[in-house]
Amino acid sequence: MSTDSTASTRSPHSTRSPDSTDSPPVRAGSGPWRLARAELRRRPSVKVSLAVVTLFVVMAAAAPLLSALGGWGPEEFDKSAVDPYLGGLPIGPLGGVSAEHWLGVEPVTGRDLFARVVHGAQVSLFIAFAATAIVVVAGTAAGIAAGYFGGRTDSVLSRLMDLTMSFPSLIFMIAMMSVARDVNRIVLMTAVIGLFGWPGIARVVRGQTLSLKHREYVDAARVAGSGPWRILTRDILPGVAGPVIAYTTLIVPGMIATEAALSYLGVGVRPPTPSWGQMIAESVAFYDTDPMYFVVPSLCLFLTVLAFTLLGDALRDILDPRGSRT
Repeated sequence: MSTDSTASTRSPHSTRSPDSTDSPPVRAGSGPWRLARAELRRRPSVKVSLAVVTLFVVMAAAAPLLSALGGWGPEEFDKSAVDPYLGGLPIGPLGGVSAEHWLGVEPVTGRDLFARVVHGAQVSLFIAFAATAIVVVAGTAAGIAAGYFGGRTDSVLSRLMDLTMSFPSLIFMIAMMSVARDVNRIVLMTAVIGLFGWPGIARVVRGQTLSLKHREYVDAARVAGSGPWRILTRDILPGVAGPVIAYTTLIVPGMIATEAALSYLGVGVRPPTPSWGQMIAESVAFYDTDPMYFVVPSLCLFLTVLAFTLLGDALRDILDPRGSRT
């Protein structure tokens, strides 16, 4: 009799409770980050963008190894690869592409274009990532401080944000880079670019902090005797981490483009140090006779900026949906 009663309670017409053992268990690791990873895996554009970003980052990190594998350094001249009777144009099709020079050579100098591109990726991405790190750290710290403490602290930091954003940043960068001569250009570019980028993310973090500082768990930590530093690092910072990560990936392509623009204008990285912007500037004089010299660094710059932009848009839609609608 007990067996029949048990079988009847398990009939398909019976109503199951939410606590039924047949329902899939909720994993302890489930949460917004797990959902974000699952959502990112479902987007083909994110997979392609992540593959492109990984390719260029690995290429930049392994630039010395790759150039050695190609057999040419970024500053080595190969006069036999250019024709002196044709104004130094590369010998061979597609700008001198051959088994010896995988992407061709530069006109006049004969420097290997593959070695220049991979070392240019190292310089461009290093400046972009370092400047982004400065922007994110400074902007997050200023935004959290302004949003949490409020009052005079908020007023001073907000006015400083407005003042920094009111500067014509590109003109100011050109002026600073033109005046400073006997300095490390890479360090100077990193500092100058980072100087004007932090107010944007600071405003985003400030708004998020204002919405978090009166939450129940923050009030509970304050009542329990936690100091401001502990509250900011343990309660506020994790709450703003999602938008910060999303906007960081959107800042990187802007930094890459800014470095390329400054180098293109002649106030950025200087020869013989390779840079994508510098290579594009030098290739303008040969774009009709040697288009490969213009196409290769331009394509690398375009793909890198596009991949970071698509990845950043996807992360912002997932981690900061309210910010993506504004």
